[in-house]
Amino acid sequence: MYPADCKYTKDHEWIKVAGDAGRVGITDYAQKQLGDVVFIELPQVGRTLQQGESFGTVESVKAVSELYSPVSGEVVAVNAAVVEHPETVNSEPHASWMIEIKVANPAELDSLLGVGDYEALLA
Repeated sequence: MYPADCKYTKDHEWIKVAGDAGRVGITDYAQKQLGDVVFIELPQVGRTLQQGESFGTVESVKAVSELYSPVSGEVVAVNAAVVEHPETVNSEPHASWMIEIKVANPAELDSLLGVGDYEALLA
């Protein structure tokens, strides 16, 4: 269910790294806990984030939740399609990336969970 080529946070974000950048989104577990997503607020391109720093919010019919950066780095892209159609996070959580971040410290990736550890966290 959870893609093996991603790393995961205990806050239920995923990051899929290609080269020196990674795309970030929320997991299937997170979207199920939220319910129907109705609004997503994301940062501006160029913003620098620290690992664990909030970079935006996702709002559902049930709650508003903070989004946390899995790694430190600069936001190099924001997915406008997911802002315009936030419901795609519910139907395709692992394809609906929110930001792309240039990874400043690749060693931080080692502190994230692999798919097996993430699934164990949920069990």
